[in-house]
Amino acid sequence: MDQPETPRPKLKVVRVVTASYVVPWHLANTLKRMPADFEVCVVGQGVSSCRDSYPDVRWVDIDLDRKINLVSDLLALYALCRFFISYKPDIVHSIMPKAGLLAAIAGFICRVPVRIHTFTGQVWATKTGPSRMFYYWLDRLINALNTICLTDSPSQSAFLHAHKISSAGKALPVLSKGSLSGVDVARFNLPALTEQAAHLRMQLGLNETHFVFAFIARKTRDKGAVDVLRAFAAVSRNHSNARLLFVGPDESGGEIEGLSKSDPELFNNVLDVGLVENHELYLAISDVLCLPSHREGFGTIVIDAAALGVPAIGSNIPGLADSIEDEKTGLLFPAGDIDALARIMAEFLENPGKYQKMRLYAIARVDAFFAADLLYDALKALYLELAGNRTRIEASKHG
Repeated sequence: MDQPETPRPKLKVVRVVTASYVVPWHLANTLKRMPADFEVCVVGQGVSSCRDSYPDVRWVDIDLDRKINLVSDLLALYALCRFFISYKPDIVHSIMPKAGLLAAIAGFICRVPVRIHTFTGQVWATKTGPSRMFYYWLDRLINALNTICLTDSPSQSAFLHAHKISSAGKALPVLSKGSLSGVDVARFNLPALTEQAAHLRMQLGLNETHFVFAFIARKTRDKGAVDVLRAFAAVSRNHSNARLLFVGPDESGGEIEGLSKSDPELFNNVLDVGLVENHELYLAISDVLCLPSHREGFGTIVIDAAALGVPAIGSNIPGLADSIEDEKTGLLFPAGDIDALARIMAEFLENPGKYQKMRLYAIARVDAFFAADLLYDALKALYLELAGNRTRIEASKHG
């Protein structure tokens, strides 16, 4: 009598991130789905704080400081190597620059069978001189040490290919049409949020006469935080019903606080909110999302907004040029052009009915290309393909 086939053990996958804040923003949808198919571990600074939200995932805290510090970086690299040697992962997959560099080096040293990094925007893109070349060559190193590198959008792949970062001469691959983990369409569902959104509106002093722009991102110059304040100030002078939801942690190094003291008019009709964990509610009460970044990955917040029928205004840069379909789900403008941003904001205010089709198309586009299940299916297929290829190579060596 045939014995039942023993099920194969799940592949061990380690996701490496810089810090815990990355998890809810960029990995949540993936981590909810992965444990059914893989043994999953997340490594990064303070990531164990996420343990209760994902009980089927293992968490390992290693201090991967975003800033360059030779001593702490070497200690983090040593800790990663020790963990990889003891845990013996089949796949290591990193996101964010520092995590990508250290995971690539540690994975290569420890001979992890499959090593993957996803580029989400280039630090060097807005730099000049020696610092640009330094960060550029770090990305070249990450690409060289990994089994394969991905990007989170086609325009990122094209940008990197133009700068000689590629996969055997071809543009780096992208899952589906882009994004790191897609949109949880059950969470970003406007009818399901109606009651909570109405309560938040009341808390913030908003009523139906207000037209609400939203900036939801880390408040830094690279993210366009100062640009959106200046553009909105120009718009709100002529439109008393305009409001700006200014949401996210202040990482400007004191610049925004300084502006609030030196130029308080910039903050007229601005609702300044810190880091939130329920950004879907802030999007649900918004009319338009503004993301005037100077450099950006795909722009997860853009498709989160699109799922709720909120069009976006964004810089015409790699990454955002894919998450925003110009003239269909939002409008693009030249990065850093505050006057152009203000003109587009005023256009939305003065002709809101003109953009109704954008709202409907944005929802349909998310359903077609960016639902979390679609992105996870593509990621799972990639993991299994790469692990299978490695297994076949090893078998042929010993055959």
